[in-house]
Amino acid sequence: MEVELGKIQAARSSGREMPRMGNVRAMEPRDIPAVSSMFTRIFRKREQEASAELQNYVETIFFGSPLYAPEHGSIVYDDGTGGIGSAILAIPMEFTVNGRRTVAKLLCAFMSEGKAGAVGAACLARAMRATRQDMCFSDNSSPVSADHWVAGGGVVLPIQSLDWRRSFRPFRAWGLTVGRQVRLLRSPMLSEPLALADRLLRRRRPRTKPDPVAGCTTHAIDPAAFVDLAEPMLQRFSVRPVWSRSEFDWLVTVARLNTPLGELLCREVRDESGRVIGAYLYFGKAGERATVLNVVCEAGREFAVTAQMFHALDAEGYALAVGSSQPFLMNAISRQRWLSFHHRGYFCMVTRHADLKDAAQRNDIYVGGLASESWSRLLTDF
Repeated sequence: MEVELGKIQAARSSGREMPRMGNVRAMEPRDIPAVSSMFTRIFRKREQEASAELQNYVETIFFGSPLYAPEHGSIVYDDGTGGIGSAILAIPMEFTVNGRRTVAKLLCAFMSEGKAGAVGAACLARAMRATRQDMCFSDNSSPVSADHWVAGGGVVLPIQSLDWRRSFRPFRAWGLTVGRQVRLLRSPMLSEPLALADRLLRRRRPRTKPDPVAGCTTHAIDPAAFVDLAEPMLQRFSVRPVWSRSEFDWLVTVARLNTPLGELLCREVRDESGRVIGAYLYFGKAGERATVLNVVCEAGREFAVTAQMFHALDAEGYALAVGSSQPFLMNAISRQRWLSFHHRGYFCMVTRHADLKDAAQRNDIYVGGLASESWSRLLTDF
């Protein structure tokens, strides 16, 4: 530091132009073109300017939340010459932590380019250290990023780092999964042979199909009604989303922009007395995949709600269902046949509050897909 100060003082005394020093600051709308183009180069490996559609989407999700404020949003490293060398994209999410409300940051992308970017990345990482954050989390971190989170005082939640996958029509599910890398397998010419193989398998092995739960029924409801059902069922968790009406409506609106995942749908599960015991929110792409964002239920009804959910999704004709793991559902979901777990990315969290960190480590926390990146087009599009 003293050497650098000496150089600066010498430059001032000689009248030479001072080099500009970089700084960490809140991302502003004027940064959208540079940040979007950086995203395109780093995550899509395309050396071109970001499309207008991507820039509009970045503005919508990183500046459009009703919770947005500069201190709760994305940050960038400004190199002092107008360039952006690195950035952390973040969305504010409101949580309740042992009765107190806090605005958390969901980190969606950490990017850097060049020498200035390397310096900036280190500065941004320091800004994200636990001692400076009320609550900051990511559900899709790489191993290297996870190590940085832990070094900064954070924790990794292993169960929330997993996705589950339940195949209803295994051959079609295989074609959809592998077809992401092998385009030939997405050909319509293969759809019928795979469907025929599934019909034969399901006829010979009826247990491929999830059993219904005696006395339980499933009913379609509007996604807007999910928050009213979820609120009392989430009271058992010390840490959980607040989902004010304005924030929830905004999340549903932006989630619906992710049309490659299908239609945003919601179902409630009722018991033999007609009482609602659970609900789930999901994207449904007809004949292909159900992407389950959130499952909620009354305490002790995990087995009935998840089993009925799988039965209903199978009856709707999906080839497979996928979703993020939650500790309170693991025992119930693991009883399913044709189910596997897949490591999606590390779920990491930093906080300066000891009670929040303790609750997370004890799995006394509910996050779920709507309070994560699962709905974002940045994972599936552009």
